[in-house]
Amino acid sequence: MPRDLPSTLLHQRAQGRAELVLAPAAGGARLRHLYQQAPLRWLFPEVDPGDPTLGAMVNVAGGLAGGDRITSHLALQGGARFTATTPAAEKIYRSLGAETEIAVRLDVAGQAFCEWLPQETILFDSARLTRTLEIGLAEEARLLTAEMLVLGRAAHGERFVRGALCDRWRVRRGGRLIWIDALRLRDPESALADPFRLNGANAMATLLLAGPDAARFRDQARELSGGGASLVAPGLLLARWLGEAGAVRAGLGAAVAALRQAAFGHPARLPRLWRT
Repeated sequence: MPRDLPSTLLHQRAQGRAELVLAPAAGGARLRHLYQQAPLRWLFPEVDPGDPTLGAMVNVAGGLAGGDRITSHLALQGGARFTATTPAAEKIYRSLGAETEIAVRLDVAGQAFCEWLPQETILFDSARLTRTLEIGLAEEARLLTAEMLVLGRAAHGERFVRGALCDRWRVRRGGRLIWIDALRLRDPESALADPFRLNGANAMATLLLAGPDAARFRDQARELSGGGASLVAPGLLLARWLGEAGAVRAGLGAAVAALRQAAFGHPARLPRLWRT
């Protein structure tokens, strides 16, 4: 006899995890610990001259749907230099009701230089995303991180007018909370139309530069972001962009290239995977 079918179809969901711990080495960093669970994979492509060790976190599924959950942890030991990025934009597909969850943890020890520079995350219309970024810094740690959100598939003329977004950042230095930020969109269509919220913008980006001398680069960050930069805590510089997706990516890219050179001594260019 045929078995009874469930009244509601249960779709298989991704539960990915990646852990990476790096120690200092000539050229940047060497592997101390690696764990990866599909659909996440770490790849280590060749680097351009002058750049530190490069890692690319890949979602081999090609995108995330409602109910998928991925978590990643990157830790740099004292003195390591490392750039983390992604080979392409992350796509968050339309949800049938469940949320997509992304959780990232960065731990940067003293005298380490960490760049966390994923390419943009694209929210399809009716996507539902909850994303958290937890950052733990030692007193002498240095970090450059940037995240960009695109609200709808801009190339298709699609806008993110249904769905939900909750994006949370927390930064601790020496175990003490020094900055917290959260963005919540429950009614994207209303937020897009509101001149005091998104005002028609279909993209946004946030950049953080952390380090003992971050204040030195405040004027440069303000110029690069069109005035949207400030020192939000001692040694923690914040810059933001809001507008059309192409302009936001161009502005963020220019700021990343300039600040990684000024603050870290790296070449004034984006990671290779951003340029290929």
